[in-house]
This record gives sequence, C-alpha cells and structure tokens, in this order.
Amino acid sequence: MDPTMQDDARDADALPPDVLDAGAGRGRANAERTCLVTRQAGKPDRMIRFVLGPDNEVVPDLRARLPGRGAWVTATRAAVAEAAKKRLFQRAFRQKDARVAPDLADVIEAGLRDDLRQGFSLANKAGCVVTGFTKVESAVDSETGVKALVHASDASADGRRKLAQALRRRYGDAISRIPVIDDLSGEELDMALGRDHVIHAALVAGAGTAGLLARWRRLHVFRGGTATSGRAGTEPPGSDAALPDAVQDGGTSLRTGPPEAGG
Repeated sequence: MDPTMQDDARDADALPPDVLDAGAGRGRANAERTCLVTRQAGKPDRMIRFVLGPDNEVVPDLRARLPGRGAWVTATRAAVAEAAKKRLFQRAFRQKDARVAPDLADVIEAGLRDDLRQGFSLANKAGCVVTGFTKVESAVDSETGVKALVHASDASADGRRKLAQALRRRYGDAISRIPVIDDLSGEELDMALGRDHVIHAALVAGAGTAGLLARWRRLHVFRGGTATSGRAGTEPPGSDAALPDAVQDGGTSLRTGPPEAGG
C-alpha cells in the first residue's frame, strides 16, 4: 500500500467516531462539534463546516445547511490551512482523492465578507444603522449610546480620530467594549446600506444588532483577531500601533472628503 494511503487510513481510524455530522440544523439540538485540527469539541458557531461536493472537492458550508456528512474545523485561517496541509479533509471523508482548493481560506474569507455585508443590509432595514459624521457623533453622545462604531476601511484618519475622541468622552475606560468595525470599504458599505459615500456609521440597539456583530466577530476571528471588541483607535487595519483601547493619531487617508459629507 502507498505510504500516503497507509497514513490516511491510520489517521482516519484515529479520528473521533462523530467527526462527521449532518449539519448544525440537523441532529441533536445544541450539540457540540469536533474540530479536525484540535480534536476538541466546541460550539458550531465557532467552527466552519465542510462537505464533499459532487466533483469530490471540499466545499465550505458557512451556513451549515448543505446536504451530506460534514467535517468541522475551528473558524480561523490557521486551522483551515493546517487541515489542508495535513490532509485532514481526505482522512475525515475517507477520500484520498478529495480535492482542496489552494485558495480555500480566501474563498472562506470572501464568503464571510459577503455575510457581513448582508448583516449590514439587514441591520439597516431594521433601523439599527446611523450614518453621517454628525449623526454618528450625536449617537455616541446620546443617553443610549452605540453598540459599535463603523468606519469604511478607506476612511480618513482625521474622522477616525474625532469619533474615537467622542467614544473616549462617552465611555472612558470602557471604550474597549465598543467594537470598531472597519473591515469593509466605503464602496462595500454604500452597496450594503443602499446609500452614497458612506464613510462613518454607528450601530445602535435594535433587532439587527446582535446578528451583525456575530457576523463581524466571525470574520474578525477568522482573520486572526479575537472575539472581543475591535480597535477604538484611528489607525486603519494592519497598523501595529492600533491597540484595542488606544486613541491614536496618524494613518493615511484614501477616502477623503469632509467628515460631514456622506456617511
């Protein structure tokens, strides 16, 4: 027998017997799933389900609704990459010829971004999204406050800084509990909210709030972040200076224009 086939068979036998299941919407309610990589059981909403497609390709099932037996992996890029590198999908499905796309992690991230855009659309329809610099600032200063602050990823550093200062005035040391969402470009926010030139927005309490934040956290964690709130500072994504509860100056601006103009 080929050494690779021997390894696959041996490791498949070592996998937990319940490593494959019928999906989050089927079977036992609230049942935990076992990650192929860590071999630890966890909540389905913190994992990604995979199934085998008709062409024997491993397909991410982000909503856990596709038919067939599925395998689960902790919802991070690192875990997905390790599962592919160690041929864990082939071993779990007992299909040595199962194909894993080289850009599988990118496909998943694109799907999570689409999911986040849909979350913004649903939250907006529920009246949970406030846009426009002045309105956002007023929402931050209001008695009820905001559940999250939103910047276009290409928003100016000046607008970020001013709203971060407003958050600091309103929440003080508790500012780190307010997520700062800046994963989508201005163009993506425009499309999701059905408005033009959205730069800054705020998420307020309402029916669509929890769903949007859950979608954002899933994308954030997949990219390597934590499940806690986002940056309260002004630096765009990728800056080493952007700490979770820091208000900072600097950064470059691609989406310029006065803060009061548009979102």
